[in-house]
Amino acid sequence: GAAIVNDITALGGDARSLPLLAERRAAVVLMHMQGEPRTMQRDPRYEDAAGDVCAWLSSRLDACLAAGISRERIALDPGIGFGKTLAHNLRILAHLDLYRPLGCALVIGVSRKSFIARLSGDAPVQKRLPGSLAAGLAAVARGAHILRVHDVEETVQAVGIWRAISGAGSGESELEFDGARV
Repeated sequence: GAAIVNDITALGGDARSLPLLAERRAAVVLMHMQGEPRTMQRDPRYEDAAGDVCAWLSSRLDACLAAGISRERIALDPGIGFGKTLAHNLRILAHLDLYRPLGCALVIGVSRKSFIARLSGDAPVQKRLPGSLAAGLAAVARGAHILRVHDVEETVQAVGIWRAISGAGSGESELEFDGARV
């Protein structure tokens, strides 16, 4: 009965997931993670974090499309903080435009992440709202459609103000995700 499945393995962890989600017509968020949760931060390495993650998600997108999951039901999440160093996270966030040609909604989760602490003098989790807002707005400016956040009210206000000032809120969205304009 799930409407949306958010999978940290991008539907690669269980061979039954692709056909099941295609049959049930559930939307899916495909997230990138290098390694597994217990070991992902030990020594993550990439040739080019931005390009490597995008290419990997593109291949998972192709697998979903081949299984019969429509593009409109697929969102992509580069997995900020999941098997990535500070430098990897910053490179990925700086190059979110790589995802535009894939034609899927782009989900970014930066809220309260440890990279914000590293950039702000080791701020504790409860003091990372300003950094979370800054990172979220930067992601929206670079093409993110959906922000995964802890501080919903504050983020909605910040994005609304940013859109009003930048003129970004004046046009229709070019993408749908599970029937909603994003």
